[in-house]
Amino acid sequence: MSAAEPSSRFSHLPRAASDALQCSVTGPLLLSLARYNKGSAFPDDERKAFALHGLLPPKIQTLEEQADRAYQQYSSCGDDLSKNTFMASMKVQNEVLYYKLLQTHLKEMFSIIYTPTEADAIQNYSRLFRKPEGCFLNIRDQDAIDECLAAYGNAEDIDYIVVSDGEEQILGIGDQGVGAILISAAKLTIATLCAGIHPSRQLPVVLDCGTNATWIRGSSFIFIDFASEDFGIQNAKRILDRYQSQIPCFNDDIQGTGCVTVAAILAALHVSDVKVTDVRAVIFGSGTAGMGIADQLADTIARQADKSREDARKQIWCIDKLGLLLKSHGDKLTASQAEIARDTDEWSTDKQHGLLSVIQRVKPHVLVGTSTVPNAFDETVIREMAKHVQRPIVFPLSNPTRLHEARPKDLFTWTDGKALVATAECNNSTCFPGIGLGAVLSRSRLVSRKMLVAAVEALKLKSPALGNPARALLPDVQDVREVSVEVAAKVIQCAVEENLAQEKDIPRDDGELREWIRAQMWDAAYRPLVKQNVKN
Repeated sequence: MSAAEPSSRFSHLPRAASDALQCSVTGPLLLSLARYNKGSAFPDDERKAFALHGLLPPKIQTLEEQADRAYQQYSSCGDDLSKNTFMASMKVQNEVLYYKLLQTHLKEMFSIIYTPTEADAIQNYSRLFRKPEGCFLNIRDQDAIDECLAAYGNAEDIDYIVVSDGEEQILGIGDQGVGAILISAAKLTIATLCAGIHPSRQLPVVLDCGTNATWIRGSSFIFIDFASEDFGIQNAKRILDRYQSQIPCFNDDIQGTGCVTVAAILAALHVSDVKVTDVRAVIFGSGTAGMGIADQLADTIARQADKSREDARKQIWCIDKLGLLLKSHGDKLTASQAEIARDTDEWSTDKQHGLLSVIQRVKPHVLVGTSTVPNAFDETVIREMAKHVQRPIVFPLSNPTRLHEARPKDLFTWTDGKALVATAECNNSTCFPGIGLGAVLSRSRLVSRKMLVAAVEALKLKSPALGNPARALLPDVQDVREVSVEVAAKVIQCAVEENLAQEKDIPRDDGELREWIRAQMWDAAYRPLVKQNVKN
C-alpha cells in the first residue's frame, strides 16, 4: 500500500491527507498558491467552482502528463544550476507537480535539488532571488521573533522546522548570511520527498546573524514537534547540548551523519564477520561530522555490547590537526573532542601521532575520513591497514568529491578487492527524514540517544549487503520512502518504551504501526478541492 492510498481505518487521522482540501480563494489568486494550484490538471467542476474558466487552456491534463512536459523543460536547461533554478521556480508554482517530478526522477535529480548543486544556488542566492521562502529571523530585531514565527501558524500548524545560521563551515562554501535559508528549505524538501513529511506543515528558518556572528535563542522554537539544526562547528554541539534535553531537536551534521555512517559500519561489520564488541575504529578528521560519528558509534557499541559509553569510547581513536587526540591537549580540544580523547599514559606526548603510526598500532577494522584532506588515505596507509584485518572498512566521506581522502577504485586496488567502501554520496537522506517522521508522528518530547541507536539499527537492517556481500552497504535512495517507514517505526517504538511519546493510540502491533505510519505520509497527488466559505 503506498502513502497515497492510506488504510481506510486510519483515514480519519489529521495527517492522512486522503480527504478533500478546503480552499477559500478563487481565480488568479488560487493559481498563484503552490499548495492548491493544479494548473492544466484542474477538472471541470473545480474550474467552475473556483472561477478558473478562461484562465487555463481548455484541455485537462493528468499529473503524469504535466510531469512529462516539465521533465522536457528541465532537460533543456543548460547546466545543473539552471536545473536547480527551474525546480525552485516550479516549487513555488505547483507543489504537487514539483514533488511528482522529483519522485519520478529521484536518482537523477537528487544532486540537483540537494548537495552538491544546492551549494551553488546558495552562493548565487542574491543574484537568483525571485521569491522568499521561509522565515527570516533578524539578530537586530529579536523582540519580533515570536511575531515572525506566529505568521506561519500555531502549535497545531507546524510539525517540523529546519534552522540554519549559514556559518562558514556549512557545505564548505563560506558564511552565506540569509542565503542559508536554502539549506533549510532543501533539507525540508528531502524530508517530504523521502519520508512524506507534509510540506505545508514545515518551516525553513534562517537566523540572520550577519557574518561570523553568534546568536542563539531557543525559547521561540518550543512550539514545534521537531527541529533539525544546521550550524557551524563552533555552535552546533553547544546548541545541541543545551536544547536536546528540553525540546525534540536534532542536528543533521552531527547526528544525521553519525547515524547513517554507523549504520553502514554495522552492515560492513556483518559482512566482514567482526563483532561490535571487538571493533576498532579510527576517525580521521575531528570536526562536527567526525565527532558526530564517534559519538553515535560509541552509543551503538554501548547498547549492542552492553557496555558503558566510557568503555565504548575506548574502541575509537580520533585524529585531527593535533594528531591523535589526547587528554594532554587540554584546552586545545573542543568539548566533543575532550570526551573521546585518549588517556595520555597510553601514548607518548613527545611527538604527534599521525595517521600511519596510529594505524600501525591500533590495527583498526574501520577507517573513516571526515578531514577534507584529499588523498590522505594513501597506498601506504591502506596497505598497512590491510595487513591486520581481512576486510578493511574504509569510508572517505569528505565532501565534495575532490576532497575525498581516497578514490574507491584505489582502495579496491590496494586491498586486492577486499575493502568495504562507502563515500560521501551515501548521504544522510536515508536516515534523518525517517527520524523526523518518527518524532513528528509520536509527538516525542525529546529525541533520545536510544531513539537514534534504534534508527541506526533499522537502517542497517535495510542494507542490501546483508543479503549479498557484493551489494551496497546502504539502501538505494530510490527505496528511501520504505526505508523511512522502517526507521520511523523503530524510533516510535523506542519513544513509547522511554515514555517520551505524547501521541495517543499508537499501534503496538508491528504491521499495524507501519500501516499507521504510511497512512500519514504525504504523497505527490492532487486532492479534490472544496470551496470553503470565509465568514466575515
